[in-house]
Amino acid sequence: MKIILASASPRRHELMGQLAVPFTTLDADIDESLLPGESPGVYAERLARGKATEGWRMAGRVTPALGADTIVVLKGEILLKPGSREEAERMLRKLSACQHEVISAVAVALDDQHVSSLVNRTQVTFAPIPDDWIVEYCKGDEPMDKAGAYAVQGLTARWISHIDGSFSGVMGLPLFETAALLHQAGLLD
Repeated sequence: MKIILASASPRRHELMGQLAVPFTTLDADIDESLLPGESPGVYAERLARGKATEGWRMAGRVTPALGADTIVVLKGEILLKPGSREEAERMLRKLSACQHEVISAVAVALDDQHVSSLVNRTQVTFAPIPDDWIVEYCKGDEPMDKAGAYAVQGLTARWISHIDGSFSGVMGLPLFETAALLHQAGLLD
């Protein structure tokens, strides 16, 4: 059975291909505002569930949909996608020589009453990143559509000294949790 990947992310599209599940993509546009008092994990899971449900609706309410969301958390502060190159530079300066958490949530909607989700938490440590490197990196497009202003599989990989958890989760779709949800839903052997 074909499923819907409710995401326009090329990284999630690439990762889904590793699971050998037939899928089609739809960009599920939902309100991603943080609710007052909402914890980072609850926030990421709510967005993943919302995207999965919206994908299911967009596909005519008959095709199962998978949604995901990834956020970067540094000392309790959620670092979303930067709104400007200056903001990307500020984020990377904060992450330099620090450990932070990447929270990736994934959800599968079979209908609007049956939505399952899992959350992956990964610790990522950056070595010190030279300021001139940050400025040059932020002149490009890579940091602009990424939580925390970096791509683990991109140019910043040279500064990542340690990952404790899921590389695919940091990339945007935790494959172990995704496979578990798809298997539980009967969509993956």
